[in-house]
Amino acid sequence: MDRKRSCTLCGGAVMMLLLLLGHMTNALEVPLDPKVLEGLPQPPTITHQSPKDYIIDPRENIIIHCEAKGKPDPSFSWTRNGTHFDVEKDSKVIMNPKSGTLVIDISGEKAEAYEGVYQCIARNEHGSAMSNNIVIRQSRSPLWSKEKIKPITVQRGMSLALQCRPPAGLPPPIIFWMDNNFQRLPQNSRVSQALNGDLYFSNVLMDDTRNDYICYARFPYTQTIQQKQPITVNVLDIEAMNDTVLAAFLNGSDFWGDSPFGERAPNFMQPPGTHSTSMVLKGDTLQLECIADGLPTPDISWSKVNGDLPSGRFSFHTFQKTLKITEVTEADGGDYRCLAKNRLGSNHHIITVVVRAAPFWISAPQNLILAPKESGMLTCRAGGNPKPTITWSVNGIPIENSHKDPSRKIENSDIILSDVQTGSSSVYQCNVSNEYGYLLANAFVSVLAEPPRVLTPPNHVYSVVTNSRALLDCASFGSPLPKITWFKDSQSIVDSDSYVIHKNNTLEINVARPLNSGKYTCIASNSLGNKENHVYLEVKDPTRIIKQPGYKVVQRNSMAVFECRVKHDPSLFPSMIWLKDNMELPDDTRFEVGSDSLTIHDVREDDEGNYTCIRNTTLDQDSASAMLTVVEATPTPPLIMDIPDPPTDLELTDQRERSVQLTWTPGDEQNSPIQLFLIQYEDSLHGPGVWVNMTEVSGTSTTAHLELSPYVYYSFRVLALNEMGLSEPSTSSGQYRTNPAPPDVNPSDVEVIGMSPDSMTVTWRELTGLESNGPGLQYKVSWRQKDLDQKWTSLTLVNVSQYVVTGTPTFALYEVTVQAVNDYGFGPRPQVVLGYSGEDLPTVAPENLKVSVQNGTLAEVYWDAVPLSTVRGRLNGYKVSYWKMRSLHKEEPEPEKPQELIIHGSETEGLLIDLHPYSQYTLNIRAYNGKGNGPTSANQIFETPEGVPGPPANLEVENLNLDSLIIKWAPPIEYNGHLTGYLLKYQPINTTDELGPFKELLLKANETSITLENLKHSTRYKFYLNAMTVKGSGPTVTEEGVTIVDEAMTSKQVDIATQGWFIGLMCAIALLILVLLIVCFIKRNKGGKYPVKEKEDAHQDPEIQPMKEDDGTFGEYSDTEDHKPLKGSRTPSNGTVKKDDSDDSLVDYGEGGDGQFNEDGSFIGQYSGKKEKDTAEGNESSEAPSPVNAMNSFV
Repeated sequence: MDRKRSCTLCGGAVMMLLLLLGHMTNALEVPLDPKVLEGLPQPPTITHQSPKDYIIDPRENIIIHCEAKGKPDPSFSWTRNGTHFDVEKDSKVIMNPKSGTLVIDISGEKAEAYEGVYQCIARNEHGSAMSNNIVIRQSRSPLWSKEKIKPITVQRGMSLALQCRPPAGLPPPIIFWMDNNFQRLPQNSRVSQALNGDLYFSNVLMDDTRNDYICYARFPYTQTIQQKQPITVNVLDIEAMNDTVLAAFLNGSDFWGDSPFGERAPNFMQPPGTHSTSMVLKGDTLQLECIADGLPTPDISWSKVNGDLPSGRFSFHTFQKTLKITEVTEADGGDYRCLAKNRLGSNHHIITVVVRAAPFWISAPQNLILAPKESGMLTCRAGGNPKPTITWSVNGIPIENSHKDPSRKIENSDIILSDVQTGSSSVYQCNVSNEYGYLLANAFVSVLAEPPRVLTPPNHVYSVVTNSRALLDCASFGSPLPKITWFKDSQSIVDSDSYVIHKNNTLEINVARPLNSGKYTCIASNSLGNKENHVYLEVKDPTRIIKQPGYKVVQRNSMAVFECRVKHDPSLFPSMIWLKDNMELPDDTRFEVGSDSLTIHDVREDDEGNYTCIRNTTLDQDSASAMLTVVEATPTPPLIMDIPDPPTDLELTDQRERSVQLTWTPGDEQNSPIQLFLIQYEDSLHGPGVWVNMTEVSGTSTTAHLELSPYVYYSFRVLALNEMGLSEPSTSSGQYRTNPAPPDVNPSDVEVIGMSPDSMTVTWRELTGLESNGPGLQYKVSWRQKDLDQKWTSLTLVNVSQYVVTGTPTFALYEVTVQAVNDYGFGPRPQVVLGYSGEDLPTVAPENLKVSVQNGTLAEVYWDAVPLSTVRGRLNGYKVSYWKMRSLHKEEPEPEKPQELIIHGSETEGLLIDLHPYSQYTLNIRAYNGKGNGPTSANQIFETPEGVPGPPANLEVENLNLDSLIIKWAPPIEYNGHLTGYLLKYQPINTTDELGPFKELLLKANETSITLENLKHSTRYKFYLNAMTVKGSGPTVTEEGVTIVDEAMTSKQVDIATQGWFIGLMCAIALLILVLLIVCFIKRNKGGKYPVKEKEDAHQDPEIQPMKEDDGTFGEYSDTEDHKPLKGSRTPSNGTVKKDDSDDSLVDYGEGGDGQFNEDGSFIGQYSGKKEKDTAEGNESSEAPSPVNAMNSFV
């Protein structure tokens, strides 16, 4: 198992300046913060300028940059070739506003006119800053000089050099060789291009003969390419040529190689001889070259005499012929050996490298900010080879020519300033030069008197992890230089084992611990004042992997799961990265990264390797690795699942007054993933031995942030849940006691209930032990009558949940509060609850009770509302009682049970429904409240008008004789007025319940029976009877009756189906049908043709098409057989007639083909004459005719 842990510390705010306190004041940069710069004087400083050697494109405008800052803003001027350059007099030159940048328009002008050495001066009232000398030169790409190049003839095996010699350009061109087709000539260890552009052949081959060796020069600024005249090379094999042919080749050409062309040892072509020298500047790139001839082609190797080649900075190019060393140092000087070797011998060349150096800074002068009377020093130290010359200037003027300043003197190239005065600010220039270049640096000296300013942002929060280093910044500015003092919680901090105060005033805590968290104060002070700033440090818990991935051996095509669970600070959110063999995971959907795991599905052999889990936060990280080994698949035993093992290693971190962080290590899952963790607590103070469920977290979590209550002795334990159930509880954590505190909540469900007219009861839900927050829990009950500007009356109670307030006015509105109190203080301000004291019965009855009768069943009732002052409570409404005294058509009273209409609220009217018409009613009314009913009003009597009567009673129908019926009834039970008569309707009903015409009779009110005569005998009648008043007819009652049956008529009706003659006729018809069927069967069995055939021949259907033998028909008869269904025959359901069924029909035997049966079943058709044919002509089916088909003919 490979396990690593690293910690990344977050720094504070970027330091904007460095203040170093000492006898001599060192460099101090004026901060760029606009709030600091506002009103702060500053000499000019060059911020941007063009390069010293500035090559321009003649086709574009010339832009010479010069930007500077200062307070006040600087002005700009230029010199050209050492004299003032008046920009305003040249219309082609424009200077950008608020800048010294020049834009020179060269359209219509030659760029050469503006070549020269330019220098920019930026000045304000505090001094002048100078730019470098900027040399402006125009890029050039001259044409190749015209020349006539003779062909070159060379003997095979000899060496050859083709010269390029391009025209000098600015900057120098890039050289390459190509042919007429613009294809680069191939190069190798035998043929290569030298650094100067020439093309060298160590030995030539016959294949080198060609006439298009062309050297090209590309000039980078103008992007133009110049071409040299093509060079022709002829390679001769003299041994194979006679003198005549040789003379022809040599005519008009240069001949190389009068020596033998055989194999030879190496000899150097470039550089020639055995020794050469090369000079290079420090920091540049050195290129050494060796090109040798020889046959076979020599191999080149390099070494340094008395030393090794510089590691990591050298490389070989052009087939080992060029040695390249980058970033040359003085140690790279010396002798380098180039060795050329083939099988015939070797040769070497020594190149002595001389390293020179243009000036370079050792200590460049820095800006100084000094307070009046202070001292300081400007240092200018530089190196170079040869040693550079150092000169000083002030505001662009050589220091020896400037005005004398008694506070300034020069010692060993340093300027020492002492007892500086206000107004002596200047800009100093240090110029360092030798024959290889120069350096120019500006450094201002600003004399300021400024009170301290702290530049680190206020209230900045620094976060680090436990046991790491913490750095707290206190960047400041002031003149004189401020002194910094650090404090923590009002305690001064000094250098010690725990704290280090750096020279830049940064406070370092070597090993940060949780107790180092808190507020830190830095105070910057100088002679002009003090300034303090507060920063905060938060020390976080480290990120730690508590469930590391384990070594896995899995079978091919199975699944591998690596777990990586982490414990971390709750305010940090770790990310997870998985690596395979220190590389990113393959881009494969088989790799599934979960929140705390890596799952590899369908494992393959190439998945083997080392897997690393990295858990990162913004402050630190932790990592763990494990190997995966893949083996061949073997039968695996079944997994046995069980409840998980209990969690272990419970730890309480981030302990605060009202919260704590609980962490744990999960136990074994027992082959079933953990779904969740259940956290329980025990309060040994209020409920010892009782474990209470507190919260749940997901099965992938190993931490829980728990909110706590004051005055509780907590112990925690954790249970794990998987598919099989809950684990056993973990071992309990250490006890964590929270301090007592005033209550956080007040009792809830506060209510005010009025129980009696002179009291009210206040109830509430008591606080639990957890909610008490401390010992001595009490309840402060306060009350006062609302809107009377009374003082609160209060009472403190213990262990109760209600209190009865006595001596209250009836139904008075009160404000009530209940506040929790313990020994440590009062709970939050309680919410005011409104409630009334008890009610009493209303004292008066409603007045002016009036009734408006709408009809016989509906009346509207009105009254005046009772005064609210008499209700003595909340008016719930009114109760109207009414009852029927008697019907008006009766003298004697018939009082009924009273009915009650309840009107809710303050309504003063209502409807009385379902009244009896033509009746006398009595009603009264009373108000009621929560206490009960008030007094009842005086009774009010009203009468209802007539209505329609009820239905007649006891309707009966009696049979009198054959054509008479007697109808009897009784008067309706409910007259609902004066009866005016009865309406009788009746109608006959036949056996199918069809109704006949209506007849109506109006009868007198005193009639209760009637005899109806001249009715139809043996007939059922239906009767309808209504009672009537002046309001109309009442409900209908119905009854039915039947007149007496006539016996004589009944005796004449005889059923024909029982008569003997009818039965004999039916038997004769059945016998005749049976005989005809027998005759038909006999004819078919003999095979003869019956007249059906002749009848069909005589009446051919034009739609009939003869059938061929190959159509599947049988015999001659089938050729002309009509296969359409015969008339009167049944057709199969598919619409066809089977070929092997009989197609005959007895219909055709009758005249006209319309044979029918008469009513008595006799057949009235007549046989027609038939033609006999030889039975041999037909090929009838041997199958017997179907009796079913025969029967179908008669249907």
